[in-house]
Parts: sequence; C-alpha cells; structure tokens
Amino acid sequence: MNDALTAEVLRNALVVAAEEAGIVVVRSAYSTFIVEGSDASAAILDAGGRLIAHSMATTLMNSMALKVALPELVKDIPLATMRPGAVYVLNDAYRGGVHTNDLLVYRPVFTMGTPAYFAATMIHVSDLGGLSAGGMAPLATDVYLEGLQLPPVRLATADGLEPAVEAILRANSRTPDKVMGDVRALIAGTAVAATRIDALVREYGETGLKAGIDAYLDYTETRTRAALATLPPGRHQASYPIDDDGMNPDKPHHIRVSITLDTGQGGPAGAGRVVVDFAGTDPQVPAAINASASQSLAAAVFAVRCFLDPTIPMNDGCLRAIDVRLPPGSLLDARSPYPCGGRYVPIYAAIEAVFQALSDAVPERAIAASGILQPFSIASVAAPYWIHLAYDFGGVGARPGLDGPDATGVHFGVGRNSVPQVEPVEGRCPLVVESIETIPDSGGPGRHRGGLGSRTVYRFLADCHVTTRGDRLRLAPPGRDGGLPGRLGGFFKRRLDGSIERLASKVNNVRFAAGEAFIVETTGGGGIGPPQERDPALIEADLEAGRVTSRGAAEDYGLPAPHAQIKSPGSKLTE
Repeated sequence: MNDALTAEVLRNALVVAAEEAGIVVVRSAYSTFIVEGSDASAAILDAGGRLIAHSMATTLMNSMALKVALPELVKDIPLATMRPGAVYVLNDAYRGGVHTNDLLVYRPVFTMGTPAYFAATMIHVSDLGGLSAGGMAPLATDVYLEGLQLPPVRLATADGLEPAVEAILRANSRTPDKVMGDVRALIAGTAVAATRIDALVREYGETGLKAGIDAYLDYTETRTRAALATLPPGRHQASYPIDDDGMNPDKPHHIRVSITLDTGQGGPAGAGRVVVDFAGTDPQVPAAINASASQSLAAAVFAVRCFLDPTIPMNDGCLRAIDVRLPPGSLLDARSPYPCGGRYVPIYAAIEAVFQALSDAVPERAIAASGILQPFSIASVAAPYWIHLAYDFGGVGARPGLDGPDATGVHFGVGRNSVPQVEPVEGRCPLVVESIETIPDSGGPGRHRGGLGSRTVYRFLADCHVTTRGDRLRLAPPGRDGGLPGRLGGFFKRRLDGSIERLASKVNNVRFAAGEAFIVETTGGGGIGPPQERDPALIEADLEAGRVTSRGAAEDYGLPAPHAQIKSPGSKLTE
C-alpha cells in the first residue's frame, strides 16, 4: 500500500462503491423527490464507526448522521450477534439520526467471520406519520408529533424483510407502498456497496485493505491540518439569528460560535487545528428549530471546509483536525422530547455564524450572508394520498471580487439535483408549475452584488394542504463591509380572485382550493462593499440581463434611470 498509484486506485474504488450504492437507491426508489431529485446518500464505514468514503451526492448532514449513529447501532446490536445478509435501520435523532423520515440503513460486511465494515444508505422516505404528510411538522412541540421513531432494529435478514418491522412502517405511513418501495431501494443500495467491499477484501486482503484505509485517512488528516495551518492563528466570535420558532413570531433565537485557529506552532510541522465552540447558543425550545448533534457537527465541518482546499477528501481523517463543541440541551444538541425535524433552521444559522467568524479571520475569502433553502410540502387533503416534497434556494452572499450565485443557496443538504424537474412533478401530482424565475433586485446591493432569490408558482388542480418551514424571511441576510442585505422572500397564497396573502414562514396544513396558487419566493444574498463603488459597466450588464431593474439601478446604485418607474414582474409580492 506504499505505492502511490495503488493507494489512489483504492481511494477511488471506495468512493465508487458508495457512489454505485447511491445510484441504485435513486433508480429503485418510489418517492418523487428521490427519483427525480436524486436525494439519496451512501457511505462506507468501518466497524469502529470511522467514515471511510461517501458518494458524491452524499451531503455532510447525511454522512455525519451515518457516522454518529453507527456506534449507537452496535451498542444495541453487538457485532458478535450480527449475521451475513442482515440489514439494520434506525432514525432516532437523539442517537445520531436526523429526523423521523430519514431512515439510516446499515449492512455489515464480514471478514474472517466478523463485521469489519458497513455499507450504509439513507434517504428521506415519503411519509412516516406526524402532524403533516411528508415529515414536515413545523409547529411540532415535541418529537412525538414528528412521526414514527425507530431505535436500532433489524430490518431484514438474508431471507428478506422482517415482517413485523414492515408492518410497523406500513401502519405509520400515509403512503405505505411508496415507503416500502423506498426501504427496499435502501436495502438494495447496501447490497451493491457490500459486494464492492467484498471484492476489495479479496483483491487487497484483509490486512492490506485495512492498511490502505488507514493510510487514506492519515493522508486526509495531514492535508486538512496543513490547510488549517495556513490560516492566521487567533480567536474569532460571531452569531446569527433565527427569525422565530413558529410559535412566537416576534422572538428571534441565536446561534453563537467562537472559532480558535491554531497553526500548530511548537508542534509537528503543519499540524494545524481548529476549535469550533458553540457555547452561548440559545437553549433548546419546544418547537421545530432544534437540531440533533450529528447535524450540527455536519454544519460546523461543512463551514470550515469551505475555507480549505476543496480537493481534500471528506472522511474521518478530516474530522481529527476539527474539534466541534456543542452545548448539551441547546438548539444544536437537542435532547428528547424536543423536536429536531426543523434542523435546517439552526444548522444554517450555525453555518452562517462560522462563515462570518472565518470571514473575519480570512477577509480575502469572506462571504456575505446568504438566503437559504426554503422547504415545503404539498399533499392531498385525504386518501388516496399524494405528496410533493421540495425546497427552493436563496441567493448566495457576495465575495470579494465576485457576485453571489443566483438561487443556489449555500449547498449544504443537497444532492446531485435536489430540485426535481417540472414535468415529472406535474405528471405525479395534480398541479401545474406556472413559472420559475429569478427575482430582479433581490440580491443585496454592493460593490459586488448578492445572488438573486427565485420565485416559483404552483397552481393546484385539486384541493390540497401546504406546509412550510422557512427562515430568513423576516431578518434579511446582512451584507459585509458596507454591502446591503439581500431582499426578503416569503410564502404566498394567490386566491381565485387574484388577491395575494402572505403566509407565515412556518405553517402547517394550510388548505388551498383547486385553482389557487402557492408562490415560493426565496431571499437574496447580501452584498459586499458600498453599492456606490460598483462598476457602472456591471450595473449596465445586470440591467441588460434582468437581474436589476431601472428602479433598482437608480435607488440602490445611484445610476440615472430614465425608466425608474418600471416595476419588476410580481413586484406587488415583495414591496
């Protein structure tokens, strides 16, 4: 394994094993969001709980869940009791999981008669009960309102699914056939990855494969520490607010962080490390704005990695150099029975807080605050149930020398293409997507402009319920260094008479009649630098491309505008 070429081949083989598993899950699943949005994750771990590799579509929020939950599985079901062909499942957020609809599935891979590795897959299945269809429960006050909780249990044996577990899953789902189709897809994905791991054991030998993996993780640790050592040492603090918890609309909550960068001076050459300490973060609340520890760990690691070399592999070696500290019983490490389904809200605030602290440390890589993804679900009001789960993305904050990308969010929590294409959604659900567009003037003005938010309009062909779980719809993402905030988005209901009603950011089962429309507007990213310092040529280019209106050019940038009274399409929603 000392041969560099052989080591590189092995590294890629491990990633490909996870990648193939994820593709199998997507192609075998039943839920629209998975099939059309490719929202599936797969990872390879060892029996000690080390993350070895994950697929390109796997997000850190999912791979960290699979990592943190594996020791919990082994605690309840010891390795010595496992048998070839067995598959296990859990979704307990307090034991490494995400929330009730995200099923974590594991298949042990044996060497010399003992589990040495695990093939793992994970997706958000269509429905496992709770306040509203699809696992969206934005007004849940405890975890029991979010759906079925599963401790570590055996899901299948070599002979097939465990009948009792299948019965429990079916009895707790509004869409039992879709859920079981998704479960079988998860199992199939683990089988493919396990086969690939078996082949690697035969090719390299048990000892050789282990040595190669150890070397791979050590290599990743070395590169991570070396990258951290290039950052200036010091301690930086930041905080970021959450709009509200859905219950008390005028009360924000805060995530606070202290970042300590250590270049490793006095220690091994290039042995940098970072401590990400969330002490001071607000306590957990009986509302869906808490996160489990695995999700907060993922948020911190993701945010730090955004300031490092992007070619550094993501595996357990990276984690050795990043010390994440979460206050127990806080918004970032909730304990039962506090709900965790709204984990996107606190972990996005955690990411933003880390971003701002590191932007202070490394101003040449700074980024203004961003609009985030806005999750929602659309579901039938009665059986037979149909469900559409989706989210749209906000604009990314500007960076020194660069405008923020439009309507892409900060890509944490997404896979290959998590926004499904229009045609398959219209084919599976009684709705029409009338329009999808970026919103002019929504990017925060600045020397460099924030990315634009988007507007999507769904017109319904049947009565339905809409559930939303949004944030940064009340408190705009701020700019940096004189840049202005991004413009706020929102959720809206267009009635049959054409009148518009703004919905709260977190609502549960709002009834829409056939013919009414649901409008999703996402928030733009903040700008960097004073708007009056923006190059006039860039403003003219934005005008020509429709990213800025004549009125916006005049009011935000001071550019003379002969057509300043022209309003952007749909501007009555945002003014």
